[in-house]
Amino acid sequence: MTDTSLASGVRPVSPRTREAQRVADDGTRYRDLNGNGRLDPYEDPRLDVDTRVDDLLARLSLEEKVGLLFHTVIEAGADGSVLEHPGAISKSPTTEVVTRKHLSHFNVHALDDARMAARWHNTLQAIAETTPHGIPVTISTDPRHAFIENAGVSFAAKAFSQWPEPLGLAALGDADLVRRFADVVRQEYTAVGIRAALHPTLDLATEPRWARQAGTFGQDPGLVTRLGVAYLEGLQRDSLGETSVACTTKHFPGGGPQKDGEDAHFPYGREQVYPGGRFADHLAPFPAAIAAGTAGIMPYYGMPVGLEIDGRPVDEVGFGYNRQVVTDLLRGELGYEGVVLTDWELVNDNHVGDQVLPARAWGVEHLDPHGRMELILHAGADQFGGEECVEILLDLVAAGRVSEARVDESARRLLAVKFRLGLFDDPYVDEDAAAVTVGRADFRDEGYRTQARSVTVLADDGRLPLARGLKVYAERVSAEAVARLGEQVDRPEDADVALVRLGAPFEPRSDLFLESWFHQGSLDFPPGLVSRLARVAAACPLVVDVVLDRPAVVTPLLDVASVLVGSYGTCDDALVDALTGVIAPEGRLPFDLPRSMDQVRAHGEDVPGYDDPLFPFGHGLTAPA
Repeated sequence: MTDTSLASGVRPVSPRTREAQRVADDGTRYRDLNGNGRLDPYEDPRLDVDTRVDDLLARLSLEEKVGLLFHTVIEAGADGSVLEHPGAISKSPTTEVVTRKHLSHFNVHALDDARMAARWHNTLQAIAETTPHGIPVTISTDPRHAFIENAGVSFAAKAFSQWPEPLGLAALGDADLVRRFADVVRQEYTAVGIRAALHPTLDLATEPRWARQAGTFGQDPGLVTRLGVAYLEGLQRDSLGETSVACTTKHFPGGGPQKDGEDAHFPYGREQVYPGGRFADHLAPFPAAIAAGTAGIMPYYGMPVGLEIDGRPVDEVGFGYNRQVVTDLLRGELGYEGVVLTDWELVNDNHVGDQVLPARAWGVEHLDPHGRMELILHAGADQFGGEECVEILLDLVAAGRVSEARVDESARRLLAVKFRLGLFDDPYVDEDAAAVTVGRADFRDEGYRTQARSVTVLADDGRLPLARGLKVYAERVSAEAVARLGEQVDRPEDADVALVRLGAPFEPRSDLFLESWFHQGSLDFPPGLVSRLARVAAACPLVVDVVLDRPAVVTPLLDVASVLVGSYGTCDDALVDALTGVIAPEGRLPFDLPRSMDQVRAHGEDVPGYDDPLFPFGHGLTAPA
């Protein structure tokens, strides 16, 4: 049973009752968030943001200010209730973390139903309204409008409209489309109370083994920059305001060039390298994102090895700990004044069930949690991602290792975003509107069409578009989708065509928490699979789709497939529509496809593209309608 009772002495408020609503003498409506019966400057919607922040900051206790500097995972009850016990990943009961630890920034995980998501959000805001100064909660999310389900990266769309992964948007290369997509995301997010996006990801997909490429806009700095700015414009709008979603652009200063393609979530992937001397390419999208007004920036986990900036060696510590990167480069040289949010769990190990994910304290593993937190603040970060250990920061202040003025500096930035979003004036959402907006039919139709359009035709012997009324042998394609082509048969020998969907190869791993969800390692298809597909192709023409969450080595497939296409988040029905020309496939590769793993291993992790790829960036054969 969910228990939302609060400690004694805290004003009880129910969602949407607006107990705090008041009207000033001149008719101005405001929320009496501290319950003192008068309009204080921070409650006054007529005043500018800086004045309101100054007033509130002076009223807050140290504990309240410290709570602002933490941004952790929260889970919602499927019935719209708040969880008053630890969740699958979240660590604490909701009321405890809001009213005792004073946290007001949360990264929400699973949301299955729009109405229940809105109800949960309103209940959570009502709890926040009972705190001494009624600081509203800011709900953030990782991407949740595509296909990849990975609690460390993104969530499948479910109730939300479903689009290709960002790589699929990059395959179409249309800034107006990206801006429209982001605007749809904004409307669906705000409908359920999500007001912060832990995206876009502006890393360059230069290392083909890296597990995070599906969330990027590909390898080309110019394309990534152009689409990244459009993405920010769609979510934040012209400026941060009451209808915006505040974006955290990541991963500064570019998280793509991971040594051997291993991901920095894990100890074996901690090193970030620049053998080609292309640091400037990876940094390139961020000045444009800053100019576009991104509300937040997130440094990556990676630890730079052998990197120099302006002739000065950069300390070999993770970017979140790195003062040369966060303060000197980001804030100093690039002039960024917004929020810096660390990536998740730089301070403490994360234990989930019988697995552990070590703290990503790369280069500073020898420091204890107090030392790590102190160094993160010294580097210039404002907020600790994935942490709720407020007692550590309070200890640091008490010991004189961190000044209260340093806490104030970050608290000021964080409060300013809340005020600009209008959360202090009305954080609640309408459940009926949420149910109507999220997954709206026209949003779904746009997403479906974009899925089909983003399909990239790599090779075609002239069979596209496929005819209908065929006898079809299929693997990893739904029966409903096959029926759009014709009659499904059980043997290739009885078929007019075979349709097979493959995922890009990877090496399964499952020792550390999250590891099983990351596709890492070799990009080679196993020889047994290729041999079996050759037997299928001997019986009937073979059409193969490879889901390119990474740039697979498709060289052996060219010998067996009559048609070879790549996709980046396309449902079976949309794939069939693309193959039959109902919706013409228009995608162009957002990255090079390598010829072999030998070529991959010899290639500099930071270098965009190959001298002699199998298929180059921009390749794609548009099938005739």
